[in-house]
Amino acid sequence: MKEKIPTRKTKILAIGDIHGDTGLVKKLAEKAQKENVDIVILAGDLTFAEMSVKDLIGPFAKAKKDVLLIPGNHESASTINFLAEMYKPYAKNLHGYSFKRGNLGIFGSGGTDIGIHWMPDAEIFNLLQKGHNEIKDMHKKIMITHMHPLGSKAEEFGFKGSKAITKAVYKFKPDVLITSHIHEASGLEENFGKTRVINVSRKEKVFEI
Repeated sequence: MKEKIPTRKTKILAIGDIHGDTGLVKKLAEKAQKENVDIVILAGDLTFAEMSVKDLIGPFAKAKKDVLLIPGNHESASTINFLAEMYKPYAKNLHGYSFKRGNLGIFGSGGTDIGIHWMPDAEIFNLLQKGHNEIKDMHKKIMITHMHPLGSKAEEFGFKGSKAITKAVYKFKPDVLITSHIHEASGLEENFGKTRVINVSRKEKVFEI
């Protein structure tokens, strides 16, 4: 007998590049609660050069939302892991890992090729592959990266994208790719094959899948 796929959709609020703006976090936590989202995605650069991590995750945890985190180029992977540990069971480090909810699998990798906490492109791909291996059989998939893919519209603002992320999109075929990093690209959407690419830098996106 063919396996029955659950029909209930998952509602998500995604944002990137918070850069320590606790006022923005408070507003987003209120929005997440008001719109009854299931998952909050924070796509890197939560801090400004790791100056403070206070009140960046707490408001979402208080609202009892699952919060998925990856590092950007303003914080280290260890900082993201620290936040995930501090706000268990709501927060989860997705940097090379995965998260499952119903028929949905989410995987990701932070890192960029610039900044204090830069990362080689090949390492980004390896972390994405590691996370994808854990959810490869899921009916729906979301990939989260801090950096944008090579060939994306965000490159119009002067920063070349990641070849590894483009390779991962076409190899793993996620339904949605969430990126941030380029502030001027906030709100840009496009398609890479059958993958919907959404840049959420400083402009939150609420969607269902």
